[in-house]
Amino acid sequence: MNRNSLTTAVVAGIAGVVGIANMANAVNLNPDGLGQVLLYPYYTVNNSQNTLLSVVNTTSNGKAVKVRFLEGYNSREVLDFNLFLSPYDVWTAAVFKLSDGGAAGDGAGIFTFDNSCTAPTFTSGPLGNGAGYQAFLHYAYTGSYSDGGPTDDTRTLEGHFEMISMADITAGTLLTDITHVNGVPAKCSAAEALLEAGGATVIPPTGGLFGAASIVNVGQGTYYAYNADAIDGFTASTLVSSTGSLDPSLRDANDAGAGSDATAYVFNNGTLVSAVYSSSQAIDAVSALFDASNVYNQYQHSSNGSVGSDWVVTFPTKRFYVDSLYAGSSAPIAPFEHAFSDSKTTLGLSCDVVGISIFDREERTTSTPSCGFSPCPPGQPDSSICHETNVITFGGADSSILGSNLVSNIASPFANGWVQLSFTTAANGGTAKTGHDHASRTDVNGTVFYGLPVSGFEAENFVNGNLGGVLANYSGVYRHRNSRSVFLGS
Repeated sequence: MNRNSLTTAVVAGIAGVVGIANMANAVNLNPDGLGQVLLYPYYTVNNSQNTLLSVVNTTSNGKAVKVRFLEGYNSREVLDFNLFLSPYDVWTAAVFKLSDGGAAGDGAGIFTFDNSCTAPTFTSGPLGNGAGYQAFLHYAYTGSYSDGGPTDDTRTLEGHFEMISMADITAGTLLTDITHVNGVPAKCSAAEALLEAGGATVIPPTGGLFGAASIVNVGQGTYYAYNADAIDGFTASTLVSSTGSLDPSLRDANDAGAGSDATAYVFNNGTLVSAVYSSSQAIDAVSALFDASNVYNQYQHSSNGSVGSDWVVTFPTKRFYVDSLYAGSSAPIAPFEHAFSDSKTTLGLSCDVVGISIFDREERTTSTPSCGFSPCPPGQPDSSICHETNVITFGGADSSILGSNLVSNIASPFANGWVQLSFTTAANGGTAKTGHDHASRTDVNGTVFYGLPVSGFEAENFVNGNLGGVLANYSGVYRHRNSRSVFLGS
């Protein structure tokens, strides 16, 4: 039977006959924002900014959640811990630059005033605000784990992060220990050991998480807030792992338990595409959810710096295709073109060619220079995006309103307009699927997604210094819009 393409009408019929609950046994990007897995496409502590984050448990079960921060070059892990949410709980924290918080070090750290249980706890400090904190760690990209990228602690200053539900906690001592009584959990110190011991009170996660983050500069009055991407139907089995483990990860998607196929439900121009992958390609099911042949958004900038725009372009699954630590090979895996730090790119990069089409607000367009971005990266393919977390700015390479170190610049003669980034192109502005079509691996029926798995947003800032002599900043965030190109198998 062809499992690839079902119209929305047929889907509705299936839901009515067999029950919508059966539809949950496939990984999907939930448009309602609730899920088992949350992906946050950007954090930064550059430019005197903090990144504030939150996750909410909307269910009556407790939750054991893996929280993982990934630096922006190659998504090597810089911090990993387990979080325990009691029923209807909220956990909040702040990522900050150590030196901004009066702590020693050149990297980033995280602190919280929240009482929800974490394992380990944040025991460094206290900071000047009285909070304990934990510094981000460089061990995954230094020494014997060096990947050819930067090795100093500043590599931790920006990137992205994810939260993966490992299990629901339904009853018993573990639920009692993590549940708040008068705002404080009963016994956090015993939670991790009880989780790893398992038992009948730990069941596969049921979803129901949502999250958000905001990038804040108190001194400048800027505030860039966004919602996390929510993946539902990710796992039908528990994914419990100890603290400090690289598991569970996004490659653990499954339909009916560990080792089973992983099916992705993806809407493409009003049609539901069902792509089925073997367990060895489970990461492709997650990538399919974020696949984009083209990314669209607007931009604005001014010559005096009073108006600026940054695009955050994050590839949340890229490390599983370009990093030998995860891919198991020094060769890149489709749909990405180059392994991280391979001989065809500069050390510390993994580049993919993109097409760039620029328009102003009155339909005028312009041809881009040979490399598209400026300044052109020496020795790199034309118009290439080379990090796992990327920031694109429009007013010059030093005009990033987010203060990014992972920045590229699109030189536009227009003060405002919109841009199309094409991931299925052989030349700037093209659309033909030829030399750089970024074709995915096929699913079991031969379905192919063209493009790259991407998430992110545009951040805008307007500065007005003439309001009674008081500096006024106005900030906004707009998620990217995407289009897909899918070849349906037999």
